[in-house]
Amino acid sequence: MKLNFKKLGTGKPLVILHGLFGSADNWFSIARELEKSFTLYLVDQRNHGDSPQADEWNYQVMVEDLKELLDDEGLDQVYLMGHSMGGKTAMNIAIKYPERVKKLIVADIAPRYYPIHHQSILEGLNSIDLKAIKSRKDADDILSKYIPEIGIRQFLLKSLSRDSNGFVWKINLPVISKNIEEVGKALEEGGLYDGPTLFLAGENSNYIQQSDLSDMEDFFPNYEVEFISDAGHWLHAEQPEAVVEEVVKFLN
Repeated sequence: MKLNFKKLGTGKPLVILHGLFGSADNWFSIARELEKSFTLYLVDQRNHGDSPQADEWNYQVMVEDLKELLDDEGLDQVYLMGHSMGGKTAMNIAIKYPERVKKLIVADIAPRYYPIHHQSILEGLNSIDLKAIKSRKDADDILSKYIPEIGIRQFLLKSLSRDSNGFVWKINLPVISKNIEEVGKALEEGGLYDGPTLFLAGENSNYIQQSDLSDMEDFFPNYEVEFISDAGHWLHAEQPEAVVEEVVKFLN
């Protein structure tokens, strides 16, 4: 699959993968700083953003999507960073194609299995009748019945777009809803990437825990962990300067 991506900056190539319900646009604030040092590839994964939509959606195909992009761009080896679902994609490609990844950064996700915990988000998104709403505020009002946090609603509604026929989702909501268990799947046993690996964890997030360190060492023996103060799961949005500082320090 030919993924949509935005390329900017100069320097060694750094590929960035967004998380579930997100898009390449989520990384623009970070990109403004990182593009001074790196050639950035901000990628929309399949069924998200402006990339194509498909019924098949799992880490195996997302890995092959990204490998195709690297091949098309002539990128033999890259720095690779992914957040949440994008972090799982990044870990999977580093294990399957370790020669393509010079250094790996994983933002607030561990190699383990995560139980499904997006039910209220999916219920809220699926409750929005795109043909009935007249404005984004209508959509937000409906979503607020399921998701009280305004910041999360604003993030989700970035995927609500408009065409000549009215409102449309840029995410493939039916396929994501049907296959949501794919997002939480653990890395397959026996995989190994021994290149330099940085796990960034939000101090206020529960996605990376002390019990995850043994898994990290099994899959990524050359790893380190840095906790971002005063940040939750969306650490790059909450503490962009701290994330940029850690990324630049690790890659340089």
